[in-house]
Amino acid sequence: MLGSGVLLLSACASMPGTGDVKPVDASQPGDSQVQVYAVAPRDNATPNEIVDGFLESMTSDDSDFRTTRKYLTRKAAATWKPSAFTTVLTKAPNRSDRPFRDSDPGVTEVTYTLTGEKVATVDAQSAYQPLAPTDYNQILRLVKEDGKDGKEWRIDLVPDGLLLGQSDFRRLYRSVDKYYFAAGRTAAQSTLVADPVYLRSRTDPGTGMDTVTQAVRSLLAGPTNWLRPVVASRFPRGTELKKGVTSLSPDDRNVLKVPLNKKADGVGQHSCRMMASQVLFTLRDLTSARVEQVQLQRSDGSPLCVIGTDQAEEFAPDGSSGGPDSQYFVDAKGHVERIPGSTKGSGVPEAVAGPLGNGPVRMSTVGVARDEQTAAAVSRDGTALYVSSIAADGELPAALVTSRAHRPNDRLSVPSWDGRGDLWVADRDPGDRRLLRLPGGTGKPQEVTVPSLDGGRIEALRMSADGVRIALLVSKDDHTTLKIGRIERRGPETDQKVSVVDLRQAAPQLADVTAMSWSGRSRLVVVGKEQGGVQQVRYVQADGSTPASGVLPGVNQVSSVAAADDEQLPLMAATSSDGIVKLSPGDNWQTVVKEGSSLVYPG
Repeated sequence: MLGSGVLLLSACASMPGTGDVKPVDASQPGDSQVQVYAVAPRDNATPNEIVDGFLESMTSDDSDFRTTRKYLTRKAAATWKPSAFTTVLTKAPNRSDRPFRDSDPGVTEVTYTLTGEKVATVDAQSAYQPLAPTDYNQILRLVKEDGKDGKEWRIDLVPDGLLLGQSDFRRLYRSVDKYYFAAGRTAAQSTLVADPVYLRSRTDPGTGMDTVTQAVRSLLAGPTNWLRPVVASRFPRGTELKKGVTSLSPDDRNVLKVPLNKKADGVGQHSCRMMASQVLFTLRDLTSARVEQVQLQRSDGSPLCVIGTDQAEEFAPDGSSGGPDSQYFVDAKGHVERIPGSTKGSGVPEAVAGPLGNGPVRMSTVGVARDEQTAAAVSRDGTALYVSSIAADGELPAALVTSRAHRPNDRLSVPSWDGRGDLWVADRDPGDRRLLRLPGGTGKPQEVTVPSLDGGRIEALRMSADGVRIALLVSKDDHTTLKIGRIERRGPETDQKVSVVDLRQAAPQLADVTAMSWSGRSRLVVVGKEQGGVQQVRYVQADGSTPASGVLPGVNQVSSVAAADDEQLPLMAATSSDGIVKLSPGDNWQTVVKEGSSLVYPG
């Protein structure tokens, strides 16, 4: 019933005949270039055909779903809200089968049950929410309605939103990072935070907008609810695209002009530059022609301000234009060593300066500040956390945190630094579990509340470069899962109350996660196992979605993994079998150091 622009789509569903349940496989997985067109129901279509045609039509690029609505009664077509949300199933939905003859007397109504395994939803803000696989069950009701040539079967009761299998969802939508400023920072400290959403890959049926315009519209609408408490937009409330704008593209000088409504007319130059930087970073990976400049325009079409890629770097999401590219690890003697980054992770390791590189205390794990001047290390027995310069010699300062746990695995976690320069560590002591933050890396340890842990224990943590998100490995009921939390701060810097709230599952398909690291601004690399499966290394998005190409080449017995904010730098891992290994883009795993552990990039 559906076709692409040049040929019939071979994966379209065949009409069920007999049996209890029939799959509706609307498309083959992985082909994002296939464009599907909806086809209206034929005259005197059976109820089975109406249901199958409606489900298939939802997988199309049907403008305003006009053709899709033809499968509904006039009343249902007027009230159905396809853009309310999207439900994602593992596969295209099944429907209960109804062997039916139109000649059956007195039949004026028939119901169908749609079933499947629900794995995610996308809300009206385009925010993705992963779910542990759960049963999906919904009813469609069909009635006979007067048509041109008599009564025709149409769907009378239909749930709002779209219902898609994963393959169709990946074909129709793409992940886009919107950018907002971290809240509570001074103008000099302003840094952008990625807010991932899913937008239509081509034209949005509801608005008629291309993907670039959708992204700008979504950016202007504000951050998603999960991130909203910790970020802010520089666009004045109510700012929208000028009415009628459905397509935005850079000109022949790679300048993207963005016409706004009157709400932005009076914005000052500094605020406008910050607004333009939000647009520039949001669109950076979206257009085939690179956007070199963004020009925001007033409602009368006059330029409001212009910003180029070089000027926008002061607001870069990782807090710097380039970022560190060296790797650090603990050698077999318990000393911290550095692998120079100038050779992409294959330089000759060298001991860092100071007591962490040649001091008397043997270390087990290390976390390096983003400026690469200071590091925090945990003693070999896991009881003490030390912070020291790695750029100058000196004596080892007194421990800033100590754990009283009896077993090494119950003591201090690997430390991690956020983009604000604060140091974080977890004490896993069963009798005194604590998540601690050390302001500036040397301040008095402050306990951070995590109200949504629900009895779980933090085993490991990694801070995002923007300082507003934290990745946690949480153990509970003999499983360790990956969760992302939002960091909320209350009060002045001198007496700040900090909490990690609204934990959300980031890799629900993995029953156990053993290691993780941020890899870019809204992506993580994780090491884990599916239920009953083998260890795998894969990428996941910060919103919990998994890219189709997320699985990486296998490597044995990974104990830790490290990735940089710059996604072009190699992925590194520490293994118990091959030592420290690296994976460069387009290459295979290669051994870098035979003996070593606790490998990290700065952060």
